[in-house]
Amino acid sequence: MNPAPDPRSAPVALIAAGGSGERLGAEGPKALVDCAGRSLLAWTLEAFVHCRSVRHVVVAGRAAELARFEDELAPARAAGLQVSLCAGGSTRSHSVREALRVAMASDDPVASPEGIVAPDVVLVHDAARPLAGPALIDACVDGLLADGQADALVPAAPVSDTIKQADADGVVSATLDRSTLWAVQTPQAFRGAALAAALGLPPSAPVSDETIAAATDDASLIEAAGGRVVVLPWTDPNPKVTTQADLRLAAGLLAAGPPR
Repeated sequence: MNPAPDPRSAPVALIAAGGSGERLGAEGPKALVDCAGRSLLAWTLEAFVHCRSVRHVVVAGRAAELARFEDELAPARAAGLQVSLCAGGSTRSHSVREALRVAMASDDPVASPEGIVAPDVVLVHDAARPLAGPALIDACVDGLLADGQADALVPAAPVSDTIKQADADGVVSATLDRSTLWAVQTPQAFRGAALAAALGLPPSAPVSDETIAAATDDASLIEAAGGRVVVLPWTDPNPKVTTQADLRLAAGLLAAGPPR
């Protein structure tokens, strides 16, 4: 008899969808804002429906709006994607931690002494990036698996603008070497055990809420813990929707056809 497949071998994606949409001027959760006829979250889930590497997604949404989020999950579930929903936390990385907690939950106490399993590969993605298509998702998983020394992989575009550093008064203190700078995107790929440790999930040592709240992305938590983070060069359009101008740009790109 063949042994049952190890659930840790299947990549899992966590979607941070708890943004308030305040800077966008939205009246509800940003992930549910319409963009080219569908919500940002719906576009994001469609990309995972069509990718080959991920079949389980955990969405962390705003606790008070979970009923509305459930409505957005139905098409992806009907297409065969396993989608779980949980309440997010007070910040983005807190939401990622709650989603990872769900992904690690196990009904089989034999899986680990703690009753939890860290997937081998975990993707973390922002629902506010609706143009990350299946090719990028699969490239992130493949790239991490191909580098046996990497704890995390981040897609990023090389910075082409001149970048200046300034103080609180707006006085320039330095011009940075743009040849070493990258504009980081999501999804980001992680070794599950490394991400769980960086977020302080059991059986790892606790991580302070202040440390998690200060993280601008989850890869920075891996860096702070001494982990190895590598860059996947990626120049296809993958903007993050924060303002109305971003929303118009994303809508125009999606109207021309979602990435495949």
